[in-house]
Amino acid sequence: METAKNPAEDFPHLHHVKAIGQHADLLAAVRAAIAAHAPDLPDAAFSCRPSSQGQYQAVTVSLEVHSHEHLTNIYNSIKRIDGVILCL
Repeated sequence: METAKNPAEDFPHLHHVKAIGQHADLLAAVRAAIAAHAPDLPDAAFSCRPSSQGQYQAVTVSLEVHSHEHLTNIYNSIKRIDGVILCL
């Protein structure tokens, strides 16, 4: 039988946040949205690619999160970007 883990034990850890949407520069918008929560992320922490038909962009950010609240704040900031339709 598995023992339930304390969620606080899961932090800090590397997390990958993905934003999908239609925005003129989704990468720049995501960078700006999370700057207060994860300052000084290197360029290598971000990747961006268009959808197969070019209608959407997907931005993935790899960063270390320190708590559930930290992660929630990052997601909420990204969800407020105009044109973001999905945040994973």
